[in-house]
Amino acid sequence: MTLSEPIWLHVCDVDAIPRLGTRVLRHASGDIALFRTESDNVFALRDQCPHKGGALSQGIVHGEKVTCPLHAWNIDLTTGEACAPDVGCAQRFPVRIDAGEVYLSLDEAVQATAAA
Repeated sequence: MTLSEPIWLHVCDVDAIPRLGTRVLRHASGDIALFRTESDNVFALRDQCPHKGGALSQGIVHGEKVTCPLHAWNIDLTTGEACAPDVGCAQRFPVRIDAGEVYLSLDEAVQATAAA
């Protein structure tokens, strides 16, 4: 089995994602939330809290975390993991920024859809 290079999908300009905000990418396997931190880092997670499925895109971005709007779970944007004492994980997607443009690798989403 050979490993292939990820396929990068152009999503938007970095400035299209509000600082300390989100932008939602609609996808057949489920919505993906793109988060932009105050320091202009961009992260992508499945737009679903691992607790009760709340839309993380409607949460508050602080540092490199987002707080779910339903039950205030904090989710680490770098890993998708819920912060202790909570336990769970939102699916994370690789993001690349090149010349101010945001690219997302959906290889994991395609694989998850194919496995379903």
